[in-house]
Amino acid sequence: MKDLFNFSLSLKQKKSLKGYLYVMPFIIGFIAFFAYPFYQAIIFSLNDLSVTASGYALEFVGIENFRHALFVNPNFSPTLIETTVQMLSYIPAIILFSFFIAVLLNQKFRGRILARIIFFLPVILASGIIYQMEEANEMHQAYVTDAGFMIGGDFLATLLDEMFLPEQYIDYILEIVAVVPDIISASAIPILIFLAGLQSIPRELYEVAEVEGSTGWEKFWLITFPLLSPLFLTNIIYIIVDSLTSLKNPMVIYMQDYAWGGGTYGESVAMSMIYFLVVILILLIAVGLVSRYVFYME
Repeated sequence: MKDLFNFSLSLKQKKSLKGYLYVMPFIIGFIAFFAYPFYQAIIFSLNDLSVTASGYALEFVGIENFRHALFVNPNFSPTLIETTVQMLSYIPAIILFSFFIAVLLNQKFRGRILARIIFFLPVILASGIIYQMEEANEMHQAYVTDAGFMIGGDFLATLLDEMFLPEQYIDYILEIVAVVPDIISASAIPILIFLAGLQSIPRELYEVAEVEGSTGWEKFWLITFPLLSPLFLTNIIYIIVDSLTSLKNPMVIYMQDYAWGGGTYGESVAMSMIYFLVVILILLIAVGLVSRYVFYME
């Protein structure tokens, strides 16, 4: 492997070449499995698609599907804005919960392996089959509907109000408490990522800090947090993609029902393309903002 990089290239060029080699499986997979469906989706979004006995027929309408979705359809834009804002508001709660649990699971205690398995269960419970079973389960629906009342309710609202917190903070806390099961479910993968990062930090750094007389709080902010900052960016990207493409996402459900319920396939594909662009824009903004504070140890 080393001989591959011994020809006359600068160190920066060699690192760039290695980076391309690492992402090559993704590039090949995208070209082989996603490039044509993505191209086909663009074609469908620019046409009026109707199902025929032999398959489907296309009638070119240009950007009419996009115009109708954005300016004529009364439900698409409000659902898109509400879903996006709601999902983004959950990111801080998921990040904080995941990091807190990862720190706890990184400690040495009896039953640590069992505890890690329990926190990984939401990945299994979030699968498509389990989700469909939950949707058909009336007891589960009753629990989800009343989750906010069961966990918090009026008592929590009164308690927060007596603490003289700003009203927007109280509303946010109550909203997060109402979706605690969803936050736990969405935290499984971020917990594992944080846990792997915590275990990869060299122990020698903490030993040197202890010799210098650093406190636990100082070691956290000067060692743990900076070295885990790249994983914060990784988890933010994962959470954005996972939440905005989840089967439980109201926007995804709306586009699916709009396609199969009304037979407006072309417009529904145009909606998905708009939604795709919104997700890409959110990712670019998130990466641009967070990457400024990411520390990479050479």
